[in-house]
Amino acid sequence: MEAARRDLDLMRDSPAAWPQLRYEPATGADGFEYDRHAARRAGLLWAMQYDRRADDLPLLRLLAEQEAVCRRSAPFQGLTEETELAGFLLAEHARVEDVWLHWQIKRANFDTWCGYDVEHLVAAGVQATVDFVRVSAHPDRADVLERLLDDDGQPCVSEDDVDEWAENERSRFPADLATEDPLRWVERAKLIGDTALARRWLDEWAAGRERDKSTLGVLRYELADLGAFALAAQAQRESLRYADTDWERASAWQSLAELERLAGDHRAAWQALGECRRALADVSGWTEVGLGRMYVEQLFLLACSADDELAGVVFAEADRQAGDVPRLPLVVLRAAADAADKVGDQARAEHYRRLRDAEQQRIDVERGRATP
Repeated sequence: MEAARRDLDLMRDSPAAWPQLRYEPATGADGFEYDRHAARRAGLLWAMQYDRRADDLPLLRLLAEQEAVCRRSAPFQGLTEETELAGFLLAEHARVEDVWLHWQIKRANFDTWCGYDVEHLVAAGVQATVDFVRVSAHPDRADVLERLLDDDGQPCVSEDDVDEWAENERSRFPADLATEDPLRWVERAKLIGDTALARRWLDEWAAGRERDKSTLGVLRYELADLGAFALAAQAQRESLRYADTDWERASAWQSLAELERLAGDHRAAWQALGECRRALADVSGWTEVGLGRMYVEQLFLLACSADDELAGVVFAEADRQAGDVPRLPLVVLRAAADAADKVGDQARAEHYRRLRDAEQQRIDVERGRATP
């Protein structure tokens, strides 16, 4: 937070630096497009959450505007916590003229349309906002009125609704850093790429908690997301005791196998896949469902990762199981071809490459990218 606070102080003192916060598409090392300034805007919003000032309104409006641009322009669009935080902080200023800025966020994409609460638009007062929009010449006037009013021309939310919503949002985005949920800071630390900080917040959250099903589920997900696969596997192994049905046991063992493989413990992954197969034996029609295909995929992926001796054993089992599972998806066929190459089985490699290429062709035709 110290870096975010310093940046907020800089922006408060230097409006000339605000253009540095605008949405700017860039391409990451993974080939995906991202907003070069998203993390910096996020840090400023976090700092504003815990240091709210009336004279920050112009800066806050810029941040909210750029969040709207980002949600509209980003490849995966969506609705992020940072966009919601910008909207909430803007709503707290209760300026009726900000209805248009909230509307920009609301209509940015499908996710914001569904998830960005309409209460943002009327945070300055329901009737006051409706009256303001009615007499406006703004080009979005008709669309905003259509969203704010029901079929009888009455506001779709009441003043009491807005008050209740505001209280809930204040609990969700507290002004006191000490009352913040540590898991929120895990996600925020990941956003700015600070894995060590994320681990510290996760450890703080987990300290003293009962390692029940819910806690273990969070730990498994967060640790894996942070690349701590061995610890994630440990949490997943502990959670096996909560798997009550054959389906749940098969799924739990399959998840453990993936984590053990990613952690580099290929023998443990192989053992987990054996347990997964034993559980699948009691799942009716397992070869026809996604869980069965995921099991086969994990076998091929393990064959790709394991040392030569184990890889050969695993590939033989994967190849045998694949024969019983119809309609293997493209991702599995790719792994199968790679695994066959890894173990030096050229005949099976060619077999899986033919299946892979045929499936790719089918997909391309279906999407209109190729002709039959």
